[in-house]
Amino acid sequence: MDNAKTYNRIKLTVSLTETFLTVVLLVILITTPLGRIVQDFAFIISGSDYIAFLIFIGILGLASGILFFPLTYYTDFHLEHKYSLSNQTFWKWIWEDLKGLFVSLALGIPLLLLFFYLIKSYPESWWFILATVLFLFSVVLARLAPTLIFPIFYKFTPLEDEELKLKIGKLCESANLSFSGIFNFDLSKNTKKANAGFTGIRKSKRIILSDTLLSGFLHEEILSVFAHELGHYKRRHILKNIFIGLIFSYVGLFLAAELYNFLIPAFGFSFQHQLAALPLLTLVLMLYGIVTMPIQNIISRKFEYEADEFALRSTKNREAFISTMEKLAKTNLADKTPHRIVEFLFYSHPSIEKRIKAAKSHEFDQRNNYAAQTV
Repeated sequence: MDNAKTYNRIKLTVSLTETFLTVVLLVILITTPLGRIVQDFAFIISGSDYIAFLIFIGILGLASGILFFPLTYYTDFHLEHKYSLSNQTFWKWIWEDLKGLFVSLALGIPLLLLFFYLIKSYPESWWFILATVLFLFSVVLARLAPTLIFPIFYKFTPLEDEELKLKIGKLCESANLSFSGIFNFDLSKNTKKANAGFTGIRKSKRIILSDTLLSGFLHEEILSVFAHELGHYKRRHILKNIFIGLIFSYVGLFLAAELYNFLIPAFGFSFQHQLAALPLLTLVLMLYGIVTMPIQNIISRKFEYEADEFALRSTKNREAFISTMEKLAKTNLADKTPHRIVEFLFYSHPSIEKRIKAAKSHEFDQRNNYAAQTV
């Protein structure tokens, strides 16, 4: 088995193990006195429902962090070094994770407190209000993340390669699109992998290209990557994903609320045990996410095909697109030919093999044929 297949098989196995252990932990909290013990301890520390709620969540979060640390260390640090993908020292890895934790807490605590307020104050309609708030929050986050959050993790500088900027500008002009900027970010401080993306909405929209991509790929290959990201914007995939997420949120929270209210008496919970019952709601939402993940991945893969089609049609350079796919697979140690079941269940992008095959069959003067053949 080649390195790419071994690497991805290990990553998937560990991810599934973490999911299984999370389910087991939630079941233990639901079916044993452990959840109530943690709840009672939280109320001993503080008589305030909201402070006790944060203590309850904090204790469980800390416990799960300790429990899963060996697996996290193995996949995110050891495995990345074993396959020569990481540039981080151990303490640098810890620091980057801590920064992610601090940002998550800053964003998550207000949302958690709002959720707890809603579930206490509006037991029949909390799910609808929460889904609406999450939608508005995602829109604001998409607008602010490129300028306020991403710079916490990476240094962004305007693209300096004048020749490449000129070529990118021509692509934007031909697509009748404009951006607030094209930026290079220092992904190499953490990894040897290459990446690019389109971020932001309205005035904050920008294209970001990793320094590993700029240093390891030819101009025509970088243009293929850029055109792909341009395709996501041209096809309005960011906005579509926000609204698709809204639908999944409404449906998921509604079903979770109904099932949660139905199951609470079955497990002996009552209003007095509201904190101890929350792992039950977490489990229901987690199972909903597992069930709907393949559906969301189907939509995501469709969007990726559409962005590929746009890249091929706008650059008219099949050879550059194919060489880019080959290089990205090698640089990122991607499995070019995953098992079709694994791809269907877990891949948000089509396999490299399928993307290359679709590119080879693409007809430049028949825009719709490509989508019909590959979606």
